[in-house]
Amino acid sequence: MQLVRGLHNLRPCHRGCVATIGNFDGVHRGHQGVLARLRERAQQAGLPSCVVLFEPQPREFFTPAQAPARLSSLREKLELLRALGIDRVLCLSFNPRLRELSADQFIQQVLIEGLGVAHLEVGDDFRFGCDRRGDFRLLVEAGRQAGFSVESASTILLDGRRISSTRVRECLAAGDFAAAKVLLGRPYAIQGRILHGQKLGRTLGAPTANVQLNRLLPALQGVYLVSVELAGRHWPGVANIGTRPSVKGDGRAHLEVHLLDFAGDLYGRRLCVQFHRKLRDEQRFASLEALKTAITADIAAARAHWQGQPLENPR
Repeated sequence: MQLVRGLHNLRPCHRGCVATIGNFDGVHRGHQGVLARLRERAQQAGLPSCVVLFEPQPREFFTPAQAPARLSSLREKLELLRALGIDRVLCLSFNPRLRELSADQFIQQVLIEGLGVAHLEVGDDFRFGCDRRGDFRLLVEAGRQAGFSVESASTILLDGRRISSTRVRECLAAGDFAAAKVLLGRPYAIQGRILHGQKLGRTLGAPTANVQLNRLLPALQGVYLVSVELAGRHWPGVANIGTRPSVKGDGRAHLEVHLLDFAGDLYGRRLCVQFHRKLRDEQRFASLEALKTAITADIAAARAHWQGQPLENPR
């Protein structure tokens, strides 16, 4: 899959494609249905499939404090799109310059001059351009004049309700990982590189891996039973994701994972953390001793769980 970062990096060789536009946060089964049809249309036209997305996501740009929690980082999103067979991704930096483009300018500069779109798939509620003045009807009319077709992306339903990123977030907030798995088509997981942290876990008897989140706000908060994939092997563990209110920090969300019975240096390596069950909410403790007692109890609960349901590893 080819990644093009920014409109300025589009070249004549990128012209001619079948495209869709959206956030694709989580790349859930609803998105997967849209992307399957995109690939089908692209194969019929003999053109590459192209996904246009924005970083940051528009609501993160306009109202970062009120933006929805991120299901997937940009890297996770790109890996999921690659696995689904998408040929090309155009990632546009959502900045003041892009925000000021009128709907007509967006169509002309991005879709016509930049990508040379032959066919476009978007939701019929899609809005774009400065002040969100562009809509599906404008795209259809522009396509009629410029020679590209526009089709409404089909909505995928489950139990009579639309599969959406919002619905996935609701399941994760409720700790319903089974329902989230059905909506996503895979277990919910977070990937990230291990960074140096405060190393407080060592003094509390529970060394942790500080996993880089690469998102303003994660979709989970609390203490969880997790399994960690590392170099093809799965390790049971317990994780805390949140702002760590009991210790002095930067106020940002962090993901810290304690791997049961693991010994070794993890710094700089990438982990995939899969979430299985919520143990408790994150809370502020009056002392480090109280925090240590809670962590010991969390690890004991995780050990009891994983002894009853051991992970299988390839031989």
